[in-house]
Amino acid sequence: MNIQEALKQAQAMQGKMAKLQQQFEQEIVEGQAGGGMVKVTMACKGEVKKIEIDPSLLVPSDKEVLEDLLVAALKNAKASGDQKMSDEMKKLTGSLGLPAGFNLPF
Repeated sequence: MNIQEALKQAQAMQGKMAKLQQQFEQEIVEGQAGGGMVKVTMACKGEVKKIEIDPSLLVPSDKEVLEDLLVAALKNAKASGDQKMSDEMKKLTGSLGLPAGFNLPF
């Protein structure tokens, strides 16, 4: 591969990375806990868009349970977003002929 071809590939990758970054800001994932009693909707990049809480959890004596379920749902949504981003990055690096396991920052 010559230098010009390598530069073209680098520019193409840069464009695809920018597109993926924008996609990750818009792509929505959901996490849940307590059998769906607490649901968190967020962008893959981590911005929380919505939290839904089953009314049965709104009991003052169950405050700690609700707090724990919120944390669990947030972690679950974050893991879903991270997995989606990882899958898309694998597709991108594979399409560019980069070796398996090659990590690009995102």
